[in-house]
Amino acid sequence: MAASHPLDEQIQKVNGRLKAARLGLALERRGETLVLRGTLPPRPGSSRLRPHQQRLPLGLPATKAGLKQGEQEAKVIAARLIEKTFDWRKYLLLPGQVLASDDIATQIRAFERHYIAQRQAIPGQSSASIKTTWDKAYAPYLRKLQATCDRSASLSLAEAILTTVRDIPPHSRSRQVCCTALDGLAQFLQIDLPPDFKTLAGSYGSHRTQQRKLPGDDLILECFDTIPNPAWQFVYGIMAAYGLRNHEVFFCDYSALRQGDPEAPIEVLATTKTGAHDVWPFPPAWVDRLALRQVNLPQIQTDLGKTTLQRIGQQVTLQFRRYGIPFSPYDLRHAWAVRTILMGLPDTVAARMMGHSVAIHNRTYHRWITRRDQQQAVRAALSHNSRS
Repeated sequence: MAASHPLDEQIQKVNGRLKAARLGLALERRGETLVLRGTLPPRPGSSRLRPHQQRLPLGLPATKAGLKQGEQEAKVIAARLIEKTFDWRKYLLLPGQVLASDDIATQIRAFERHYIAQRQAIPGQSSASIKTTWDKAYAPYLRKLQATCDRSASLSLAEAILTTVRDIPPHSRSRQVCCTALDGLAQFLQIDLPPDFKTLAGSYGSHRTQQRKLPGDDLILECFDTIPNPAWQFVYGIMAAYGLRNHEVFFCDYSALRQGDPEAPIEVLATTKTGAHDVWPFPPAWVDRLALRQVNLPQIQTDLGKTTLQRIGQQVTLQFRRYGIPFSPYDLRHAWAVRTILMGLPDTVAARMMGHSVAIHNRTYHRWITRRDQQQAVRAALSHNSRS
């Protein structure tokens, strides 16, 4: 549910009057701005041919004065729709049109409230994980956009977005995340970006994962045996057997594991970055080989009112370095994913257990998925040939 606003009750009253007048339009608050919703002709450049439900940006603030002006504007637009003289170009932010720097600061704050409200409406999303995602994946790039607008006042918002993205090295994780954040802002503000905008994100995921030299199972087990601290040994073992993110180890329900369930599933709790999901060990034999039924977590700060998921994850990384582990914690996660591919686990199931989308799973592990599918096809062809 979206966060309440002092103006919401007044907006309902205005919409009551618009409905009584049968204008077919309604005012909505989008963060700190007002938009008009109704059946409107297709926008310029749209593939749609008939009028359909759309939102029209009015460029008005969510204030009493803005609401009064918005009601009058709704009547004017309704008249133009009847007369068939409505023109989208009077309301869209055109390529050469500039949004003032202080305006974009206001819109970014409105976008933050909108983002948080949307995430809170998703079952299983915790406030801590929402804040962590915003702070890491959105706020830094929106600050870069603000700096671009401050530095180049003559740019339109769409141009400022493109400039900000192109200032980040191509095919990098930062470029990829920046594109996601600024595309979200553009959608919120209903700003049209070039059709090829998403291609600017590059190919970081598949490129990096294919180049990564993952540890083999023998090396993973060998390193486990070198960790002298039983609690941090447990953290390492859980990540190896279940493919968890660094911080997820500290936010799991280990009941089935403790109680001797032969399949030994664990539940990653909703407190984590991607919400609640169940995970099974691959390979299952590692549950006993790594003594994982004796749950033994290190005593670190996990109160998300006093720390963050990011800081918890950093502590795991520091321990890997302390014990001389020759690869990163995330390499254990990638090795687990590749193991599930080679063992034939369906990609949809593996993606769910890793807490990400199938699209991300397939892109990140494309190399190994392709090889598995080719290998299966070759084996099927050879088997068919031998029977013939």
